[in-house]
Amino acid sequence: MTVLKSVALFILAAVAEIGGAWLVWQSVREAKPWWWAGLGIAALGIYGFVAAFQPDAHFGRVLAAYGGVFIAGSLAWGMLMDGFRPDRWDVIGAMICILGVAVIMFAPRSGS
Repeated sequence: MTVLKSVALFILAAVAEIGGAWLVWQSVREAKPWWWAGLGIAALGIYGFVAAFQPDAHFGRVLAAYGGVFIAGSLAWGMLMDGFRPDRWDVIGAMICILGVAVIMFAPRSGS
């Protein structure tokens, strides 16, 4: 159950952070209304709270692992929202990152 909770929180955090950054990007770079940036800033704040609910007590471990989720999630977001088409190297890199997330978060540890 802890693994499922962690995965769900990583997905929620990715939506909040990537979505928030995308909203700011749209406002600044794509001439969307200023309030899009405001919504983006709020979403980025939500991301910070979501990350704090991860079951692992170590900030560095959680944020390091989230980096891999962010990479894969950003490629997926670009595909869904902007029509981006990753090449095979993007996909291979994202797969390596997700493998790294699994190692960092879910490897058996003694004394942790």
